[in-house]
Amino acid sequence: MSVVRIGAGAGFQGDRIGPAVDLAERGELDYLVFECLAERTIALAQQARLADPGAGFDPLLESRTRAVLPACVKTGTKIVTNAGAANPVAAAVCVRRVALELGLTIKVAAVTGDDVLDRIGAHILEETGAPASDLGADLVSANAYIGCAGIVEALAAGADVVVCGRASDPALFLAPLVHSFGWAMDDWTRLGRGILVGHMLECAAQVTGGYFADAGAKQVPDLAHVGFPYAEVSADGNAVITKLPGTGGLVSRATCTEQLLYEIHDPAHYLQPDVIADFSQVTIEEIGPDRVALGGASGAPASGRFKVSVGYRDGWLGEGQISYAGHNSVPRGRLALDLLRERLADCGPAIRESRGDLIGLNAIAPFMPAPASDPAEIRMRFAARCADRATALRVGEEVESLYLCGPAGGGGVTKSVREIIGIASAMVPRALVNVRCDLTEARHEVA
Repeated sequence: MSVVRIGAGAGFQGDRIGPAVDLAERGELDYLVFECLAERTIALAQQARLADPGAGFDPLLESRTRAVLPACVKTGTKIVTNAGAANPVAAAVCVRRVALELGLTIKVAAVTGDDVLDRIGAHILEETGAPASDLGADLVSANAYIGCAGIVEALAAGADVVVCGRASDPALFLAPLVHSFGWAMDDWTRLGRGILVGHMLECAAQVTGGYFADAGAKQVPDLAHVGFPYAEVSADGNAVITKLPGTGGLVSRATCTEQLLYEIHDPAHYLQPDVIADFSQVTIEEIGPDRVALGGASGAPASGRFKVSVGYRDGWLGEGQISYAGHNSVPRGRLALDLLRERLADCGPAIRESRGDLIGLNAIAPFMPAPASDPAEIRMRFAARCADRATALRVGEEVESLYLCGPAGGGGVTKSVREIIGIASAMVPRALVNVRCDLTEARHEVA
């Protein structure tokens, strides 16, 4: 293949489905990639799997599959996704079931091996300096960021849909390029360029104007109908980032530059499972409307270690909110916070930490200069991380009691309680991770 067309179907678990359908139908793609995992997402998915062995994968997987699979089968577009989360095998079963219901025959691969919970205990957590085993029964999950090898194996075996768990985000895009072009796994320059392509596409609409838009400062046309991006990748790994004609948003040097820098600690040493990518010499050139050429990426040998995302139970979050409006709303909100702190003081160490905010005044940017005049309305939010659920419940109850036992004019109380899943990280030897690919077929039999 001289050029591979690879599209972004999702940039996070809750992303919109419509733009992916448009890519599937009109994109003439070779591959459509759905990147659906975040660090906390997979820990929560592990919790769901503990409660139900058939759960633990992306709850939108069925909807996405049903929406795009007919067009992808028709055009020969292969699907790669990490929507398997904590349960790629069950996710693959879901995809096969949908295919059969749609009357389609496809091969589905589940890539497993990222779950290293049974092997993480002796490894040191970077955040605490202590071994993971110190978490004891609170340890929920440990998932390694695997590279592209398992996905490449699945594609080589003829998979039409590849479902994996905690693969590195750019590896989802690198794998189709390695498979299509036959790149060697020690061709560090091409691997580094493939990681650049993956990095640019992994957040979907972020490179077509979503998140980039800033009213009055950075205008994005027709953001309501923003299209998702795709890349035209050459055999040398260089690429053009673009989007479908007639879709909203834009692809520009500015959108691509922002995405290039997104979540990058050191552009010259972007650590990935398969390669250490070097983005320090990347060139970004607008070559036409909504067409940006990328070049200059390279790479160096991988470190031989995989990052592991470790999830653990970290207490309970109790939260409550109430609104105050009109004259003196800010002092009334502050009085409400003072009352909550005093009334909850008897909880002692059961409240591990707490925070009170006046949304509309200081909740997100507390160090910004105070406004010249008080806002016409504020919303008081009080949240506490608690040792147990009962204490967390009390936080919301105390906020609700402000209706009659607090300042005048409070309204619109909401309260919630949820278990907190903390996230830590560790580095483990590559040899600790055993990746496996299981291929099965969903065959529609014609009566």
